[in-house]
Amino acid sequence: MFPNGCRAPPWRQVHGEICYLVIKPHDTDPLYITCSTAGVFLNGGQLKGKEIDYERKSNLYKDIVTFLRERSPRFVENMAKQEYSFFKEPAHENYQHVEDAEIFGQSQSFHEFRRMTVCGRGKSSSLGSPGQRLKPCMKWKNSELSASQRPKSSSDKSPKKDSEEEGKSSTVSLTTKKKASGKSKTVKIQEASKCKASSSPEDVGESSSETDEDEQPLRRQEGSTDLSAEYWGVQKLAKYVKGGDPTATVIALCSMRDLNLSQETCQLAIKDTGCLEVLINLLDTEEIKCQTGSLKILKEISQNVLIRHAIADLGGLEIMVKILDSPDTDLKCLAAETIANVARFKRARKTVRQHGGIKRLVELLESISVGSSCQAKDTETARCGALALWSCSRSTKNKKAIRKAGGIPLLARWLKCSHTSILVPIVGTLQECASEPSYRLAIRTEGMIENLVKNLSSENEELQMHCASAIFKCAEDEEIRDLVRKHEGLQPLSVLLDNSENKQLLAAVTGAIWKCAISRENVLKFQEYKTVETLVTLLTDQPEEVLINVIGALGECCQEEENRSTIRKCGGIAPIVKLLSATNQALLVNVNKAVGGCAMEPENMLVIDSLDGVRLLWSLLKNPNPEVQASAAWALCPCVENAKNSGEMVRSFVGGLELIVNLLKSKDKEVLTSVCAAIANIAKDQENLAVMTDHGVVPLLSKLANTNNNKLRRHLAEAIAHCCMWGSNRVAFGETKAVAPLARYLKAKDPLVHRATALALYQLSEDPNNCVIMHENGVVKLLLAMVGSTDDALQEAAAGCIANIRRLALATEKAKYG
Repeated sequence: MFPNGCRAPPWRQVHGEICYLVIKPHDTDPLYITCSTAGVFLNGGQLKGKEIDYERKSNLYKDIVTFLRERSPRFVENMAKQEYSFFKEPAHENYQHVEDAEIFGQSQSFHEFRRMTVCGRGKSSSLGSPGQRLKPCMKWKNSELSASQRPKSSSDKSPKKDSEEEGKSSTVSLTTKKKASGKSKTVKIQEASKCKASSSPEDVGESSSETDEDEQPLRRQEGSTDLSAEYWGVQKLAKYVKGGDPTATVIALCSMRDLNLSQETCQLAIKDTGCLEVLINLLDTEEIKCQTGSLKILKEISQNVLIRHAIADLGGLEIMVKILDSPDTDLKCLAAETIANVARFKRARKTVRQHGGIKRLVELLESISVGSSCQAKDTETARCGALALWSCSRSTKNKKAIRKAGGIPLLARWLKCSHTSILVPIVGTLQECASEPSYRLAIRTEGMIENLVKNLSSENEELQMHCASAIFKCAEDEEIRDLVRKHEGLQPLSVLLDNSENKQLLAAVTGAIWKCAISRENVLKFQEYKTVETLVTLLTDQPEEVLINVIGALGECCQEEENRSTIRKCGGIAPIVKLLSATNQALLVNVNKAVGGCAMEPENMLVIDSLDGVRLLWSLLKNPNPEVQASAAWALCPCVENAKNSGEMVRSFVGGLELIVNLLKSKDKEVLTSVCAAIANIAKDQENLAVMTDHGVVPLLSKLANTNNNKLRRHLAEAIAHCCMWGSNRVAFGETKAVAPLARYLKAKDPLVHRATALALYQLSEDPNNCVIMHENGVVKLLLAMVGSTDDALQEAAAGCIANIRRLALATEKAKYG
């Protein structure tokens, strides 16, 4: 390896996966070299005493031969005289099995191995003749040999003291002195293979609506081999953390904190050197300073997804949960913050719950001084507890555990605090839990809506976002929508629409407006604040998350005639119709509703028809999603009703009538209801009714008659009433046994069902056989009560049906008795 131009290295130091060499070429000064799995480079050399400056002072070379060729001209010259080839592999050789070569660390590169075998050539008979060239076996790559198996060579004559220090620094046990007992105790590092969590499927309750990490993180990608100075800094400190006494360990931890732990290089260096296992084991000691230092480092590096999973695998969460019982407040805060970072995936959240962590975290929220006068120390403790609960609350089972542990009243108390630092995690936890009906009830009864509305005017955008998101989820309930309006929360929501740069905030605000707009009183308030005009401006160049909410809000606002005109005047119909070509299912459902709402206005319908909006709606009936099918069918109802020449327009859609009749075979109640409503409108045109009759609309409608769903009953009765207008359809409905079930609809409590049923029975009563069936099912008595109704349509239909039944009875008596 060092032909004539270089002497073999007089000493060597091994540390982890790194070998430090000193090479003395005849034509240059001594070269202090670091050889690692990453490559070879020149370090800072020997300092005072025996210390070595391990920082890289040159470029990184792939092997030591390449390094020496760049540094020593004499080396290159002498290499040219040698018969030995360093760069070409032989075509065929008999290689000796290398069982007694030396390996440093866990892996060894090909070039490092070749350096060692050539360096020892001639020193040991087991290495073959001088002319023989050795090739490493791939089985060596991850093997480890004991000191007794290492070959003795001239390059291995390091002082005995160095060898002892080397062995001490690479040990896997940590000796710490515990103050309680006064005795030295060895804390064994936990092996990852033993601490691995079970691979059994996660509980159903561990799911979350939030974006969650994968259970198994992706392996890090191998980047450049040029490692940073921080990486080597961690390498040097690792041996003191591993093998030092408590004082040395604390100093090493402090030094490690001085590094930039936010860099991924440092985070992964701690993991690669085995230091992460030691940090976790330090948590299980009684040395408060060691625990504190370890937690401060773990809190920083657990921002990395790989580190989070490694901490969970090594049992770190269980120890941190125990620390939550510590009398040291600062230690509890650090543990809670670290749990908040780690518990971002399902398995970690489950671990915290199963080891009693939820109850302990809720206890951190308990404080004597809550409110505007709360102490800073109490606020910090509660903040850390709330951060951890926020991460854990993404699990359904953890939400229940927080409620059972008495977390709701404590969250309500801290919501009154004026400190933004505590309000963000508190509101964040509430908005996660608001997806549960029990929490929405508690938020209403505990009076939290007032504080959520108040914080919408905060200067902190993150707090505003979480408050809006909480209102978004809570406003599913009508009482909460009314409370938002009562506490004047609609105006600040409208004002926040102007902040269109922050997309997360915009998504939360538009979502809150959408749900609040379900109540008509709120829609009238939004009209005052010109909210509809602002929403129209957000129909373009927005992410889908925002568009879904904006379209949803406009769809609700369209229920008011004034807003339908406003959307048209602001140019909103065209971008809404354009979104009918989207692929997002949730977006399509809201777009269909918005188009249907706009189509209630005849002038809007002209614009929709000119943009081919009806054809796009009809095509969505083929969508496999039942919600999209139902919303498209509902939207077609006002389109068919308000379009000019609607009958001809419907017939122009090739296969359209057959498609909508076949949807009566659906198993989804909402699809069936919406299709019946659409058929009722389409059947007003005689030609379209004739086509639908040919496609078997009568027997399909009759099959649906035996239903208890009042909404379906209403629209089914309307469809039957209109379908009776063609040919012998009245007789066909009687033959398919649709009359008797319809008679039972009159016993329902919904007046809209009564009206539609009376209209259907009136049309069916034109057939004598149907009148007999109605009379047998006691419809006369029920219809008599409805003749006095204030609803003119119901009154006339009931009277007409009774008249037909009575007329048939008189004709029968006359025929019988003459």
